[in-house]
Amino acid sequence: MRVSRLHDPFLRGQLAIAALFLSLGFQYATWAARIPAIKADLDLSAAEVGVLLMAAGVGAAVSFPAVAWLMRRLGSRRLGLLSQLGLALLLLALAAAPNYPVALLVMCADGVLVGCLNVAMNAQGSALETRHERNTMAKLHATFSAGSLLAALLASGMTAATGSVAAHFGVAVVLLAALGALARTGLLDDEAPAAAAGVAGTEAAGEKPVRRRWTLPSTLTLWMCCAMVFGTVAEGAMNDWSALYLEDVAEASAELAPLGIAVVSGMMVVARLFADGWRARWGDGRVVLLGSAVAATGLALALVSGGVAPALAGFACMGLGIAAVTPCVYAAAARQGSDALTLVAAMGTTGLLAGPPLIGFIAGASSLAWGMGAVAASAGAVALCSTRIRWTPAPAVPDEAASPA
Repeated sequence: MRVSRLHDPFLRGQLAIAALFLSLGFQYATWAARIPAIKADLDLSAAEVGVLLMAAGVGAAVSFPAVAWLMRRLGSRRLGLLSQLGLALLLLALAAAPNYPVALLVMCADGVLVGCLNVAMNAQGSALETRHERNTMAKLHATFSAGSLLAALLASGMTAATGSVAAHFGVAVVLLAALGALARTGLLDDEAPAAAAGVAGTEAAGEKPVRRRWTLPSTLTLWMCCAMVFGTVAEGAMNDWSALYLEDVAEASAELAPLGIAVVSGMMVVARLFADGWRARWGDGRVVLLGSAVAATGLALALVSGGVAPALAGFACMGLGIAAVTPCVYAAAARQGSDALTLVAAMGTTGLLAGPPLIGFIAGASSLAWGMGAVAASAGAVALCSTRIRWTPAPAVPDEAASPA
């Protein structure tokens, strides 16, 4: 008798973890889509908007010690659920922020919680791969991109219906609550942190508890951090600057300019749907090396060529090539332990949030063409970093279920 696919523990876990990935992409793109309205409501200058965006990156960068402690204290399941709920509530706090300093605090807290959720959901995804010996990290990251797309569609509809940021974010919170409820049903149980358990055991035995000391990250972990930072800088900057490049540099029409984001996001979703099969066939290291090389070369050639069509082709190369970088690096970091994963994830969140304003600073000092050149250089740096990482084999069996339906 054939068991329903929804009763398959792998698919139930995949669906629940995907809900966390979808939540993060949705929450991030929801507030990003309303930056113009927030700028107008708080009467901010362009420089103040840049600092506001940077505050989220700063929060993510400084969150590493706290996230590492919380992972040991709560485990990935509880940390994932709590941080997903916190991110939903921060949307309401941002909508209600009465002034710029409060908005800065909210965005800094957002960066911290993004760091928490990023670590927890990737730890869950890696544990699912290991437990069932099936690849799924790339498909899980595809749902992050799908969440961004869903948020963009909702933002477009809500902006047309009402100019109220609070109303828009209220609807978004309802959807995030539904995703949190879905995630709760199937996340993998993990043990309470070993450090806490060890302390409790030694105290019960009358022995002096042994405190776990923080150690410097290994060289391998540092190379993973570099690959992650450069990869997420490229990923985040393409989403934020591609439309402006098309309009201001390639001289595309206002109707064609949004195609930049659509091409990048669409190619990333498609690539991530197939990338688990590529990982099983060629290995994570080769997928990262070849993909980042394609991304860097394609975008660089497009920038040199100029014009709308080459730009769109270059954007497609970037989306296709960079898509598998973060899933592969997260999976490799998770195999090194929770501390390595936490540090790599913190660097990834920092790159994703701090990358766009960094490219903006480069563009302001020179031109947007040079800023996009820095994006191509970031993808090239990923290829170089990948040669220094000792890649352990991913689970040999690809995820044959593209969707848990």
